[in-house]
Amino acid sequence: MNSSTDVLILGAGVNGLSIAYELCKRGKKVVVAEKAEIGAGASGSCDDMILLQSKKPGILLEMALGSLELFRSLREELPCDIELDTKGGMILIEDEEQLSLMEGFVAGQKSCGLEVEIVGRSRVKALQPLVSESVIASTYSARDSQVNPLLLMKAFYLGASERGLRLLRGAAPVSIEPRAGGWATRLASGEEIESGAVVNAAGAWASQVCSLLGFELPIIPRKGQVMVTEQIPPIGATNVWSAKYIASKLKPVAARREAAGAAQTPEERYGLGFAFTSTHSGNYLVGSTRENAGFDKGTDPEALALIGRQVRRFFPVLANVNFIRSFAGFRPSTTDGMPVIGEVAGRPGFFVAAGHEGDGIALAPITGKLVADLVEGRTPGYDLEKLSPGRFLGAKGA
Repeated sequence: MNSSTDVLILGAGVNGLSIAYELCKRGKKVVVAEKAEIGAGASGSCDDMILLQSKKPGILLEMALGSLELFRSLREELPCDIELDTKGGMILIEDEEQLSLMEGFVAGQKSCGLEVEIVGRSRVKALQPLVSESVIASTYSARDSQVNPLLLMKAFYLGASERGLRLLRGAAPVSIEPRAGGWATRLASGEEIESGAVVNAAGAWASQVCSLLGFELPIIPRKGQVMVTEQIPPIGATNVWSAKYIASKLKPVAARREAAGAAQTPEERYGLGFAFTSTHSGNYLVGSTRENAGFDKGTDPEALALIGRQVRRFFPVLANVNFIRSFAGFRPSTTDGMPVIGEVAGRPGFFVAAGHEGDGIALAPITGKLVADLVEGRTPGYDLEKLSPGRFLGAKGA
């Protein structure tokens, strides 16, 4: 069976569906081909944060701020609730070294327009009265927000379907070949789809898709393990992370020690950092690890025990709270920590939107808008040179 469309999107995670929604809004005929099911990758096994404070000053923070504004309009526009909430966020600081790191980081973020500050112990206790005495200070931003990723994907899908989206499940690409004016993609289902453009939004599997065209990108899975508490009353006024969590994202000590052949602690081996966020239902998501474990999606008792001990160290009141489940997901990670968004040089009409690591949910609306602009040949509202596939492939592609 053969068919044709304006745009074929490979991957039905949050970014693939955001791109589909935006293109359908603009009147494009769109097909999304997913090798498994909606949200089967990172988007269905992640936390719920639109965490501005974790973004480096520069293009990612600028995009995150723009994405938050789009979320606010999407909340009214999309056909179902996405549980968008703005509780603010705190990054807990336990020693002078962490304080020095976060002071420099916060200064850079403020220069880019983020409303964030360092607060002392008394303010910390006012916002988080049950936090451990080991916390000496914290960052605070009232703008950190969250959204339910499952409902967000549902909303993008329903909104795009109302505008003609066709979704194919169990339809991994097996070949992608150039055709006059576009591409011909054969799927595992046996169907061949001709399209003017192809968007590779396959997350941690994006490089495997690129290999069908004879090149690869340095996008790999980075596993994160998370636990979920039973429903409990609110613990404090905001969601919280640790300065160590931010440091593990910006300056991965474990990776440097491993490369140097140094012995690692269990915390370093798992890339442990503290994240503690509440959901609309009253459960808390507690994490997380940051592991280079290939496509092993299993949870590990040792890692889960470390996560449990860590949350009880920051919030001793949780000693008697039950964890009801755990899960692991694959953050699609690049070697420079930046997503890949753009057209591949030498392959006109083939676009990549992947490698967002832990920023996929936060950047989904802006990614959808930017990729739709690129597909239509418009100049996007941000300078995407630093995110271009060309930074890995060279100006002429692979």
